[in-house]
Amino acid sequence: MRWPPAARGPVAAAAGPALFLDRDGVLLVDRHYLAEPEQVELIPGTGEALCRAREAGLRLVGVSNQSGLGRDRITAAQFTAVMERFDALLAGAGCPLDAFFYCPHAPEAGCRCRKPAPGLLEEAAAVVPFTAAGSWLVGDKLSDVDLALAAGLRPILVRTGYGAEQERGLGDRAGVLVRDDLPAAVEAILAEVSP
Repeated sequence: MRWPPAARGPVAAAAGPALFLDRDGVLLVDRHYLAEPEQVELIPGTGEALCRAREAGLRLVGVSNQSGLGRDRITAAQFTAVMERFDALLAGAGCPLDAFFYCPHAPEAGCRCRKPAPGLLEEAAAVVPFTAAGSWLVGDKLSDVDLALAAGLRPILVRTGYGAEQERGLGDRAGVLVRDDLPAAVEAILAEVSP
């Protein structure tokens, strides 16, 4: 699903490189079923990192599993309040996302939009056309890594959120960069995309 629900139409007409970002544990401090707007807190350096990525020509797109909705751990009203605060913080930092897509389903729902299934990227492609070559996905879970690899995106696992724990399960997944946080991930991306 797209946030905000009233958003209509494409953000961009032509395809280009994108930076896909998980929300909790990558952009925001993970609060485990974040339900209160006053608990919304950007991970240090997030705003600056997003601005640097945008300046390098990357579109910024959020892709997030929000199973708290499907599990009735958070209400739709709580999710809306949290997202409004999230948007306000990113706008205040000077780098709001170009678009945000989320899966509201519980894992057992068997939907197509829960990462690592491709549904969120398919939905994003209609709004923010992107080229897989030159695009990245930064997350703190193996589901983010697996989605990126399946879609031909470059994955970066960050150690914030669940990332330090998930790093132990990377196994033989090839081409996965691991960085401490989003600012370090963006540094790695810029080192590759800058002329």
